[in-house]
Amino acid sequence: MSTQLSRLARALLFAPVAILAIAVLSATPTRAASIAPELVPFANRTVTIGDETYKYQVFIPKHWDKRKKTPIILFLHGMGERGTDGALQTKNGVRLLIAQDADKFPAVVVCPQLRPDTRWTQPAMQDLALKTLDAAIDEFNGDTRQIYLTGLSLGGYGTWDMARRHPERWAAIAPVCGGVVYPDWVKAPTSETLATETDPYNALALALPAMPIWDFHGQADTTIPVSESRQLVGVFFAHKADIRYSEYPGVGHNSWDNAYAEPGLLPWFISHKLSK
Repeated sequence: MSTQLSRLARALLFAPVAILAIAVLSATPTRAASIAPELVPFANRTVTIGDETYKYQVFIPKHWDKRKKTPIILFLHGMGERGTDGALQTKNGVRLLIAQDADKFPAVVVCPQLRPDTRWTQPAMQDLALKTLDAAIDEFNGDTRQIYLTGLSLGGYGTWDMARRHPERWAAIAPVCGGVVYPDWVKAPTSETLATETDPYNALALALPAMPIWDFHGQADTTIPVSESRQLVGVFFAHKADIRYSEYPGVGHNSWDNAYAEPGLLPWFISHKLSK
């Protein structure tokens, strides 16, 4: 663990909350995008599960070569992008990551869409996400050793939960402004996540003992309390997990603008590979 992360661990575990907003932040400067995020091109796809057909989108690297194994990123959108149009889910978030270097972006990005009034922590919606991922692996010669999972807000909760339920699939995960216990306003049954556990944060850490994780949250988030990330990260550090944390002082719920503009995020993803 680096000196910076060691200081972070001590801050999370022992410092008063007032200090955390200062101690836990990303010091990495952002860089200008290679193209405007709104110009990132996505291709339309569909997947059929039972009698239902779901629209989703994929980003295909400019220099994709079917003869080579390709890394794949599965992106889970937030509550505001739920629907049936198959396009709204790419409005925010991961397109900022792609836009940093769209011409040389090395991974296929898969973007499924939740139906209205559903959540990524529901098994049926996780099945949808995995079906779109498997379709992309087949279509784009995906490298199953380099599959990455990320999501924002509702998708941040989904990222934590899908990692817990399917830890063998992910080389690394990056939850953004998510957590493990939903706030009351989400109106989700406690049985849908680990919220029924006596200590849900510790239970999640025990389920992911070796998962490389980069977690993100805004210090001023009033939609998903920053305490969700702070409690999770503190417990993971206590377990000596492979985790890093970026908390953005003064930033509210849309910390995804900061997180997906981090120039170190894509190299961090690609640096991790499953041994299988």
